[in-house]
Amino acid sequence: MTTKDQGFDAVGVAPSTGASRWAFAALLGGNVALAVGAVFVRLADTGPIASAFWRMALALPVLAFFAWRESGGRAPPRGSILVAVGAGLFFALDLMAWHLGILQTKVANATLFGNCTSLLLVIWGIVQMRQWPRGWQAIAIILAFAGSAILMGQSYELSPAYLAGDLLSLLAGLLYTGYVLMMQRVRGTLGPWTALSLSSAACVPLLLGTALVLGEVVMPHNWTPIIMLAITSQIIGQGLLIWALPRFSPLVVGLTLLVQPAVAALAGWWAFGELLGPIDIFGGMMVGAALVLIRLPSRRAQPI
Repeated sequence: MTTKDQGFDAVGVAPSTGASRWAFAALLGGNVALAVGAVFVRLADTGPIASAFWRMALALPVLAFFAWRESGGRAPPRGSILVAVGAGLFFALDLMAWHLGILQTKVANATLFGNCTSLLLVIWGIVQMRQWPRGWQAIAIILAFAGSAILMGQSYELSPAYLAGDLLSLLAGLLYTGYVLMMQRVRGTLGPWTALSLSSAACVPLLLGTALVLGEVVMPHNWTPIIMLAITSQIIGQGLLIWALPRFSPLVVGLTLLVQPAVAALAGWWAFGELLGPIDIFGGMMVGAALVLIRLPSRRAQPI
């Protein structure tokens, strides 16, 4: 099924109805919440993978309750369960690679390579639609990636000492791409809370087992960052993202993921006093302009 069959325009944007505007707001809001959640990962007094475990474990009862209300207690189709569980395994492996990568490279490097998901989703969206984006959407793509390069490239440092961390961060981006595409697929048959609760449940044993094998500190002394991580990243962030996924093509989803580096930079400035220079602000403004332009209609699209 092509994006045109699904009611998207030439670059995979839903028609400009009230519902689609709410969906785009949800897509942006989910990415903002996910970016803010990174602050609580840094504040947590557990190991990095243990914090990911608690993110899932604490959110799971809430997600399961919403899923039960959503489905009316009916069991979902077996095939959909398998896809959602598979997506959860991709997500668990993504979190492990990302959190381990952060420990072995600079944060800027990890952000740069981890955000390869955006590029991969944009490429996949273009291939899926069999059309080159043109008009405002083409300008939006250029602005989004240029702004992100400015934001992340200033502090990026290529060094053999960071190779393992860089590769782990790149692997995390590849795995997250698989997660997003599988969740977008399963949302055709499952409601958002059902899909998210199944994928989250699949993450829990894998994350806990890995944290124990690596000898991480699992039990937190300060529960506040862990609880806030579960609320912001898993319940709000992933909840809004998964709800909005079927309403947009991978191209649009990929572009909106680029809001995360901009928000993470603002959160780092607010929470940790990390300096934001004029170039950083300019890069963030470019990403913001791209998100406005991607909602404008494109006159034509050129077949690939």
